Amino acid sequence: MKILVTGGAGYIGSHAVKALGEAGHEILVYDNLSTGHPWAVLYGELAVGDLADRKRLMEVMAGFRADAVIHFAASIQVEESVREPLMYYRNNVVNSLNLLEAMQTLGIRRLIYSSSAAVYGNPETIPVDETAPMNPINPYGATKMVMEQVLSDLDRAGGIQSAALRYFNVAGADAGGRIGQAYAEATHLITRALKVAKGEHPLLGVYGTDYPTPDGTCIRDYIHVDDLAQAHILALEYLLRQEKSVVMNCGYGHGFSVRDVVDAVRRVTGIPIEAREVERRPGDPAALVADNRRIRDLTGWTPRCDDLDFIIKTAWEWERKR
Repeated sequence: MKILVTGGAGYIGSHAVKALGEAGHEILVYDNLSTGHPWAVLYGELAVGDLADRKRLMEVMAGFRADAVIHFAASIQVEESVREPLMYYRNNVVNSLNLLEAMQTLGIRRLIYSSSAAVYGNPETIPVDETAPMNPINPYGATKMVMEQVLSDLDRAGGIQSAALRYFNVAGADAGGRIGQAYAEATHLITRALKVAKGEHPLLGVYGTDYPTPDGTCIRDYIHVDDLAQAHILALEYLLRQEKSVVMNCGYGHGFSVRDVVDAVRRVTGIPIEAREVERRPGDPAALVADNRRIRDLTGWTPRCDDLDFIIKTAWEWERKR
């Protein structure tokens, strides 16, 4: 198939492009390179452009004539979204609408959308399934909720069919060492901890130790980026087969606390990194763990990298290579 991938030069997008390329699809990446990198696009072609540039977007899409779109391009930092909500609504909502309008104009009816577990806020039940109410506690999660509603409305109107994948905490890197997380300012826990191990930062801040969890720190469901990339291909196959929109959690179904992750980083790297307790960050829920039965049942998704030490090992090998 011909697949347009927005944000395909970024961390998660580039791993999905790798998986799509290995599966034989024809790929065009559309990315403004604000957080992505040309070297991360291992397959297909790269068209540099911003979703806010509607003329450029339409020219690129009309020239490629994709069979489906996978939409990664978004701002993703929870703490930043609390400080800069308008930026998040502009990029994650307004620019996504530009993409959807272009798809409608060109008759492209299949979309895989990068959503987030942040739509759940502080769920009442852990693990959380897709029927739980959406109640985001930060602007980032709110933008993802808005777009899921837009996609639901489009589906009912007989337009675009979509698979919205609600990511839990994505981590790790390509086991072959070709690509990995390369943000200028890393905010993900595992990456920040590994940068402390490398000596790039003196210590790791543990944001909040008074959460209602067994050890007082936040609990998250960490999913390896290669397993998540595979989930996108299976979700696309589901859309083509069933012609029915769907929302699916992407996580392993079990969580680790911040302290668990710090201990694992020390174990994998052999470096006794220093961790210091600091105040909570605004917008952080206490625990987010996926009920992943829906994606397993509907697509046959079977994780291959469900091991915290392996996730950290691949990320550590990437960090040392950079």
